[in-house]
Amino acid sequence: MAKKIFVGNLSFQTSENDLNNLFAQFGEVESVSIITDRDTGRSKGFGFVAMGDDSAEKAISQLNGKELNGRALTVNEARPMVKRDFGQRQNSGGRGGRGGSGRY
Repeated sequence: MAKKIFVGNLSFQTSENDLNNLFAQFGEVESVSIITDRDTGRSKGFGFVAMGDDSAEKAISQLNGKELNGRALTVNEARPMVKRDFGQRQNSGGRGGRGGSGRY
């Protein structure tokens, strides 16, 4: 089964191909994704790599702190994303618009 690895502190110039080549030293890479801003398309500086359990453990231990494109990588096992409940917001701000009696 594949293990998902978090890779943080990526240079904005780092490509998915760069990550694939780096992690392939430790075993077969199943997938690579660098997270980008949906509006600008620019890298957010982190991504994920999926690979087999044994290969993933080796990659995590060998690559955490290793430099790539001038940045020391943060490499660890990815944690499940926490769902945020946006429907339960409190103090969500004012109502907008202008108050008053309607006179100018």
